[in-house]
Amino acid sequence: MSGQDTPLRGQEKPLRGQEKDLGGREKALSGQGAPAFTSDLGDGTYRNPVLNADWSDPDLLRVGDDYYLTASSFGRAPGLPLLHSRDLVNWTLVGHALQRLEPAREFRKPRHDCGVWAPSLRHHDDRFWIFWGDPDHGIYQVNAPGIRGPWTRPHLIKAGRGLIDACPLWDEDTGEAYLVHGWARSRSGIKNRLTGHRMRPDGTGLLDEGKLIVDGDRIPGWFTLEGPKLYRHDGWFWIFAPAGGVETGWQGAFRSRGFFGPYEERVVLEQGDTDVNGPHQGGWVSTPSGEHWFAHFQQKGAYGRVVHLQPMRWGKDGWPVIGDEGTPVAVHRKPDLPRQPLSAPATDDDFPGGRFGRQWQWTANPQDGWATQHSGDGLRLACVRSADAHDPRKLPSVLTQRLPGAPCTVEVELRLDAEEPGARAGLAVLGDAFSWIGLERGADGTVHLVHRFAESVAERERDAAHPRMAPEGRVRLRIEAGTGARCRFSYDLGGGWEPSGQVFAATPWRWVGALLGLFGVAPSGGGHAGSATFTRFRITAREAVGSAADEIARSTAPPA
Repeated sequence: MSGQDTPLRGQEKPLRGQEKDLGGREKALSGQGAPAFTSDLGDGTYRNPVLNADWSDPDLLRVGDDYYLTASSFGRAPGLPLLHSRDLVNWTLVGHALQRLEPAREFRKPRHDCGVWAPSLRHHDDRFWIFWGDPDHGIYQVNAPGIRGPWTRPHLIKAGRGLIDACPLWDEDTGEAYLVHGWARSRSGIKNRLTGHRMRPDGTGLLDEGKLIVDGDRIPGWFTLEGPKLYRHDGWFWIFAPAGGVETGWQGAFRSRGFFGPYEERVVLEQGDTDVNGPHQGGWVSTPSGEHWFAHFQQKGAYGRVVHLQPMRWGKDGWPVIGDEGTPVAVHRKPDLPRQPLSAPATDDDFPGGRFGRQWQWTANPQDGWATQHSGDGLRLACVRSADAHDPRKLPSVLTQRLPGAPCTVEVELRLDAEEPGARAGLAVLGDAFSWIGLERGADGTVHLVHRFAESVAERERDAAHPRMAPEGRVRLRIEAGTGARCRFSYDLGGGWEPSGQVFAATPWRWVGALLGLFGVAPSGGGHAGSATFTRFRITAREAVGSAADEIARSTAPPA
């Protein structure tokens, strides 16, 4: 057994077909737009990326017939997304393992590039486990009897700054448990090294001070070694770990007969002549029929880190061969698994009863009163008072979801119910720079359509277009996101769609892709400032994915 594949036992029930969600309200395909974003070409093949949005630093495993994936969630809440698939191509979002970030006081305000870095997902002793490193606080774990939870609160197993990318291993042959992690130079002054520990079998702590087990500085040409994933296979300890940097790096594999080394290394996946830059950092999984697959990310600018699926086999020399002899495939036959309905993580939302779907995350730990449930449809967001009303990047109460990595159209309807002068609400594209369009209550009581933006170096927003009267206090909003995440804003005040402002090129933060956001805010002061209601949120693809039979010949590497 490879260490990441577990036969189904005990409490965890398989999720069949179109899954029932944790709250019973979301199906595998949510709304009109989700199938358009599937990578399944419908002819027995798939096109990469299989998850075309910012599902950063993926790790995955198999339990019985089900496959699960988690990803970095950084400073957003809830965190640690949980995705499910039965064919490794069609995925749905089924929940989150982390409801609030810890320490809670540190995440009352946005910390966009901090928090949960590069989690590892494992199944051991009839429980699911997720380990991750917070670069400012240390290595945490949570665990649960089933993917649905209940998940434990975060448990700190190693405190310290710069501890990142943690991965455990339970050796089924010896009963020993281990943990490996990387280092962030920005916090510790150390990088390009992997440290190993013996771990308590119950995952609650470490049994030693740690030992340097791989020193990237001693490997010619290697730098920024990080993101290790630890396995046992064929009598070896294996560490799959990337190096070379997020945008331009490669995937390495290390093996040793003993956990503490010495390790030998090999590059097992790199860009080659493809257009997939920096194909690295992810997890290995096998199927019941004996196929092997590797999921990794590709950094795509404002879109963040999208997820690719590569065939993998074990070569005659005992080393993994990933993709097409070590380079990424664009189109490939699907895994030898039962056919599944086309699906993709949910995007659309009607907000029934004021509740929002699990695709949404706050930009910090949420507080009571930010969203109000009610008897009708529509998301009712409070216009939260803030001294930072002029800069959505600093607001903890922005409700966000990932910007799709393909051209799309985003639409939502907005009604401003706040009477407070300066209260505003809108639809934003949020990153190191931002732009938003929405409604604002003026000092004279009138409501205006406003469109504002700020460059990455700007400390406050300014107009992207001249304000316009919105006498009914409602508007339809649209963002058309084209190639390269170039966004065109428009609005409809009742007389049809009108363009607004210049094209805005979305930008990521340092490690996080651009986000779509809904928010309500008001200037500092006392008392309730009112609310805004959003209805019929939709994301639709602007380009359909066609058949790719002509590309299959270029991607013929079969999994073993």
